[in-house]
Amino acid sequence: MQREFGKVSIVIANYNRAAYLIECLDSLMSQTYLNKEIIIVDDASTDRSLDVIEAWCEANGVAGTESIVLVRLPRNIGFSGAVTTGFFHARGQYIAVQDADDFSHPQRLEKQVAYLQSHAEAALVGTSYASFDEAEKRQYVQEKWLRFGDDILNVYRSGGHCVCHGTIMFRGDAFDQIGGLSRRIVGAEDYEFIVKFLNNKARIENIPEILYYYRLHASQRSLAFYAKKE
Repeated sequence: MQREFGKVSIVIANYNRAAYLIECLDSLMSQTYLNKEIIIVDDASTDRSLDVIEAWCEANGVAGTESIVLVRLPRNIGFSGAVTTGFFHARGQYIAVQDADDFSHPQRLEKQVAYLQSHAEAALVGTSYASFDEAEKRQYVQEKWLRFGDDILNVYRSGGHCVCHGTIMFRGDAFDQIGGLSRRIVGAEDYEFIVKFLNNKARIENIPEILYYYRLHASQRSLAFYAKKE
Protein backbone atom coordinates (compact mmCIF):
# COMPACT_ATOMS: atom_id res chain seq x y z
CA MET A 1 0.00 0.00 0.00
CA GLN A 2 1.22 3.47 -0.87
CA ARG A 3 0.91 5.61 2.24
CA GLU A 4 -0.55 9.11 1.90
CA PHE A 5 2.12 11.73 2.57
CA GLY A 6 1.39 13.91 5.58
CA LYS A 7 -1.83 12.12 6.54
CA VAL A 8 -2.40 10.98 10.13
CA SER A 9 -4.56 7.88 10.62
CA ILE A 10 -6.07 7.93 14.12
CA VAL A 11 -7.09 4.47 15.33
CA ILE A 12 -9.77 4.05 18.00
CA ALA A 13 -10.65 0.59 19.32
CA ASN A 14 -14.10 0.77 20.88
CA TYR A 15 -15.94 -1.70 23.05
CA ASN A 16 -18.97 -0.41 24.96
CA ARG A 17 -17.74 3.17 25.33
CA ALA A 18 -20.91 4.88 24.12
CA ALA A 19 -20.91 7.25 27.10
CA TYR A 20 -17.51 8.71 26.18
CA LEU A 21 -17.37 8.57 22.39
CA ILE A 22 -18.71 12.03 21.61
CA GLU A 23 -16.07 13.80 23.72
CA CYS A 24 -13.39 11.57 22.23
CA LEU A 25 -14.49 12.20 18.63
CA ASP A 26 -15.09 15.92 19.18
CA SER A 27 -11.50 16.28 20.37
CA LEU A 28 -10.24 14.68 17.16
CA MET A 29 -12.53 16.73 14.93
CA SER A 30 -11.16 19.86 16.65
CA GLN A 31 -7.51 19.08 15.91
CA THR A 32 -5.49 21.91 14.39
CA TYR A 33 -3.84 19.34 12.11
CA LEU A 34 -6.30 18.86 9.27
CA ASN A 35 -4.84 16.08 7.11
CA LYS A 36 -6.26 13.13 9.02
CA GLU A 37 -8.61 10.19 8.96
CA ILE A 38 -10.37 8.64 11.95
CA ILE A 39 -10.58 4.83 12.00
CA ILE A 40 -13.03 3.42 14.54
CA VAL A 41 -12.93 -0.32 15.09
CA ASP A 42 -16.01 -1.40 17.01
CA ASP A 43 -15.24 -4.68 18.77
CA ALA A 44 -18.82 -6.06 18.68
CA SER A 45 -20.15 -3.61 21.27
CA THR A 46 -23.38 -4.49 23.05
CA ASP A 47 -24.27 -0.91 24.07
CA ARG A 48 -25.35 2.02 21.88
CA SER A 49 -21.85 2.68 20.53
CA LEU A 50 -22.72 2.23 16.86
CA ASP A 51 -25.78 4.47 17.14
CA VAL A 52 -23.68 7.15 18.84
CA ILE A 53 -20.95 6.94 16.19
CA GLU A 54 -23.38 7.07 13.29
CA ALA A 55 -25.31 10.01 14.79
CA TRP A 56 -22.05 11.88 15.44
CA CYS A 57 -20.92 11.33 11.85
CA GLU A 58 -24.22 12.68 10.53
CA ALA A 59 -24.15 15.69 12.85
CA ASN A 60 -20.59 16.56 11.82
CA GLY A 61 -21.12 16.06 8.10
CA VAL A 62 -18.59 13.24 7.73
CA ALA A 63 -20.91 10.27 7.18
CA GLY A 64 -19.90 8.45 4.02
CA THR A 65 -16.69 10.45 3.59
CA GLU A 66 -13.12 9.19 3.52
CA SER A 67 -12.33 11.09 6.71
CA ILE A 68 -14.13 8.44 8.79
CA VAL A 69 -13.68 4.67 8.54
CA LEU A 70 -15.99 2.55 10.72
CA VAL A 71 -15.06 -1.12 11.00
CA ARG A 72 -17.73 -3.30 12.62
CA LEU A 73 -16.23 -6.54 13.89
CA PRO A 74 -18.73 -9.46 13.84
CA ARG A 75 -17.45 -10.83 17.14
CA ASN A 76 -15.40 -9.55 20.03
CA ILE A 77 -11.68 -10.19 19.46
CA GLY A 78 -10.21 -8.07 22.27
CA PHE A 79 -8.29 -4.82 22.50
CA SER A 80 -5.08 -5.82 20.75
CA GLY A 81 -6.89 -7.46 17.84
CA ALA A 82 -9.18 -4.46 17.37
CA VAL A 83 -6.29 -1.98 17.48
CA THR A 84 -4.22 -3.97 15.02
CA THR A 85 -7.23 -4.22 12.70
CA GLY A 86 -7.33 -0.42 12.73
CA PHE A 87 -3.61 -0.23 11.96
CA PHE A 88 -4.13 -2.38 8.86
CA HIS A 89 -6.82 0.03 7.64
CA ALA A 90 -4.57 3.06 8.13
CA ARG A 91 -3.53 4.86 4.95
CA GLY A 92 -1.53 7.64 6.56
CA GLN A 93 2.18 8.33 6.68
CA TYR A 94 1.64 8.51 10.44
CA ILE A 95 -0.57 6.40 12.71
CA ALA A 96 -1.89 7.71 16.05
CA VAL A 97 -3.68 5.82 18.81
CA GLN A 98 -6.65 7.22 20.71
CA ASP A 99 -8.50 5.35 23.45
CA ALA A 100 -12.28 5.62 23.11
CA ASP A 101 -12.80 6.83 26.68
CA ASP A 102 -10.14 9.57 26.58
CA PHE A 103 -9.71 12.80 24.62
CA SER A 104 -6.87 14.76 23.06
CA HIS A 105 -5.61 18.34 23.25
CA PRO A 106 -6.46 20.27 20.04
CA GLN A 107 -2.76 20.58 19.13
CA ARG A 108 -1.81 16.98 19.87
CA LEU A 109 -1.51 15.76 16.27
CA GLU A 110 0.13 18.95 15.04
CA LYS A 111 2.86 18.77 17.67
CA GLN A 112 3.53 15.07 17.24
CA VAL A 113 3.76 15.36 13.45
CA ALA A 114 6.12 18.32 13.85
CA TYR A 115 8.30 16.25 16.17
CA LEU A 116 8.54 13.30 13.77
CA GLN A 117 9.19 15.62 10.83
CA SER A 118 12.06 17.33 12.65
CA HIS A 119 13.52 14.14 14.16
CA ALA A 120 14.16 11.74 11.30
CA GLU A 121 15.74 9.23 13.70
CA ALA A 122 12.51 8.86 15.73
CA ALA A 123 9.94 6.22 14.78
CA LEU A 124 7.43 6.79 17.61
CA VAL A 125 6.54 9.67 19.91
CA GLY A 126 4.19 9.74 22.90
CA THR A 127 3.19 12.68 25.07
CA SER A 128 2.60 13.53 28.67
CA TYR A 129 -1.01 13.39 29.81
CA ALA A 130 -3.29 14.43 32.65
CA SER A 131 -5.71 12.03 34.31
CA PHE A 132 -9.13 12.96 35.66
CA ASP A 133 -11.83 11.17 37.64
CA GLU A 134 -15.18 11.09 35.89
CA ALA A 135 -16.99 10.49 39.19
CA GLU A 136 -16.01 13.87 40.64
CA LYS A 137 -15.70 17.47 39.50
CA ARG A 138 -12.91 17.28 36.98
CA GLN A 139 -9.47 17.93 38.34
CA TYR A 140 -6.60 17.17 35.99
CA VAL A 141 -3.44 15.60 37.43
CA GLN A 142 -0.29 15.29 35.34
CA GLU A 143 1.33 11.87 35.16
CA LYS A 144 4.60 11.25 36.99
CA TRP A 145 5.80 7.96 35.50
CA LEU A 146 6.83 8.80 31.94
CA ARG A 147 10.49 9.16 31.02
CA PHE A 148 12.32 11.02 28.28
CA GLY A 149 15.36 10.70 26.04
CA ASP A 150 17.80 7.90 26.76
CA ASP A 151 15.98 7.11 30.01
CA ILE A 152 13.21 5.48 27.95
CA LEU A 153 15.46 2.74 26.60
CA ASN A 154 16.98 2.18 30.05
CA VAL A 155 13.53 1.76 31.62
CA TYR A 156 12.44 -0.86 29.07
CA ARG A 157 15.75 -2.69 29.33
CA SER A 158 15.04 -3.11 33.04
CA GLY A 159 11.50 -4.40 32.40
CA GLY A 160 9.75 -1.10 33.11
CA HIS A 161 7.22 0.87 31.12
CA CYS A 162 7.25 4.63 30.47
CA VAL A 163 5.19 5.41 27.36
CA CYS A 164 1.39 5.84 27.51
CA HIS A 165 -0.08 3.81 24.65
CA GLY A 166 -3.08 6.10 24.16
CA THR A 167 -0.79 9.02 23.36
CA ILE A 168 1.47 7.46 20.75
CA MET A 169 2.01 8.40 17.12
CA PHE A 170 4.38 6.42 14.93
CA ARG A 171 5.47 6.18 11.34
CA GLY A 172 3.30 3.97 9.16
CA ASP A 173 6.32 2.31 7.60
CA ALA A 174 7.44 1.23 11.08
CA PHE A 175 4.17 -0.67 11.48
CA ASP A 176 4.72 -2.20 8.03
CA GLN A 177 7.99 -3.62 9.37
CA ILE A 178 7.13 -4.75 12.89
CA GLY A 179 3.38 -5.42 12.83
CA GLY A 180 0.79 -4.71 15.49
CA LEU A 181 -0.03 -5.65 19.06
CA SER A 182 0.34 -9.16 20.39
CA ARG A 183 -2.81 -11.07 21.34
CA ARG A 184 -0.83 -13.38 23.63
CA ILE A 185 -0.46 -11.02 26.61
CA VAL A 186 -3.73 -9.62 27.96
CA GLY A 187 -3.20 -6.34 29.79
CA ALA A 188 0.39 -5.80 28.70
CA GLU A 189 -0.11 -5.55 24.94
CA ASP A 190 0.96 -1.90 24.88
CA TYR A 191 4.19 -2.74 26.72
CA GLU A 192 5.15 -5.42 24.22
CA PHE A 193 4.29 -3.14 21.29
CA ILE A 194 6.75 -0.49 22.51
CA VAL A 195 9.39 -3.16 23.09
CA LYS A 196 8.99 -4.28 19.46
CA PHE A 197 10.06 -0.81 18.35
CA LEU A 198 13.09 -0.86 20.62
CA ASN A 199 14.05 -4.37 19.53
CA ASN A 200 13.95 -3.05 15.96
CA LYS A 201 16.51 -0.40 16.97
CA ALA A 202 13.89 2.34 16.57
CA ARG A 203 14.22 5.60 18.50
CA ILE A 204 11.20 6.61 20.59
CA GLU A 205 10.49 9.72 22.63
CA ASN A 206 7.86 11.40 24.81
CA ILE A 207 6.85 15.04 24.45
CA PRO A 208 6.74 16.44 28.02
CA GLU A 209 3.74 18.68 27.28
CA ILE A 210 0.25 17.51 28.30
CA LEU A 211 -1.50 16.71 25.02
CA TYR A 212 -3.85 13.93 26.16
CA TYR A 213 -6.48 13.48 28.88
CA TYR A 214 -6.86 10.08 30.53
CA ARG A 215 -10.25 9.26 32.03
CA LEU A 216 -10.40 7.23 35.27
CA HIS A 217 -13.62 5.23 35.63
CA ALA A 218 -14.81 1.93 37.06
CA SER A 219 -14.95 0.03 33.77
CA GLN A 220 -11.68 1.16 32.19
CA ARG A 221 -9.62 -1.61 30.64
CA SER A 222 -6.40 -0.65 32.40
CA LEU A 223 -7.84 -0.23 35.90
CA ALA A 224 -5.89 -3.19 37.25
CA PHE A 225 -2.66 -1.69 35.94
CA TYR A 226 -3.15 1.99 36.72
CA ALA A 227 -1.88 1.79 40.28
CA LYS A 228 1.47 0.65 38.94
CA LYS A 229 1.85 3.92 37.01
CA GLU A 230 1.73 6.20 40.04
